[in-house]
Amino acid sequence: MLKTFSRTDIGKKRKLNQDYIYTSEEPVGNLSNIFIVADGMGGHAAGDYASKEAVSTMIEQLGTSLEKNPLVMMQKAIESANAKIHRKANEDPKLEGMGTTVVAATFVGNYLEVVNVGDSRLYVIGEHSIRQITNDHSLVAEMVRRGGLKPEEARNHPDKNIITRAVGVKPEVSADTFTVELHDGDTVLMCTDGLSNMLEDETIRRIVYSSRDVAEATIRLVDEANEAGGKDNISVVLIRYEE
Repeated sequence: MLKTFSRTDIGKKRKLNQDYIYTSEEPVGNLSNIFIVADGMGGHAAGDYASKEAVSTMIEQLGTSLEKNPLVMMQKAIESANAKIHRKANEDPKLEGMGTTVVAATFVGNYLEVVNVGDSRLYVIGEHSIRQITNDHSLVAEMVRRGGLKPEEARNHPDKNIITRAVGVKPEVSADTFTVELHDGDTVLMCTDGLSNMLEDETIRRIVYSSRDVAEATIRLVDEANEAGGKDNISVVLIRYEE
């Protein structure tokens, strides 16, 4: 059983919300459910267009796919979105250089199947733990992984927002895939960097587990990210897994 709630917010500094989220507890094609978070990048209209176009293309592709493997389905959907956005960017000078992050997930029994491109994140939160499942595709994250930068230094690094992989920027894209076993009461958080850049992981865990339900937790996460500065658009999808 899944209990879900989601919210996207423009934040305090941006004039446009370039994030886009999609959630369905009902089947989409061969998937029993699907949750997607995208964070567009580019000029004034380009990032907004890229995130919406990526998600709508993915849903269309997933709805007609004959593939049975959820990870392969989501990978192919991302590849279709990448091709479409890249083509549009080459056709329209106003959309040149646009792209978007994508993190998508589907629940299959007590397992979570995840695909990711960019630095939007998926966490699994237990009562006493928070685990980031996805890896950020960013310059600073690469520096941390190679040992050239400490995690605490990465948080306020001037190059923090430089993305190394995004949907639509190049002719082809490779998505990371993850399979996670879930336990009764686990909460899955999908978010854009407007949340993860504003709040420490432990603060996120505390808010989720001190809230009455996923709706209250989602609202509190967005509110606290805004109170911490709201420097970017903030998108949150929370899903409580109960056996």
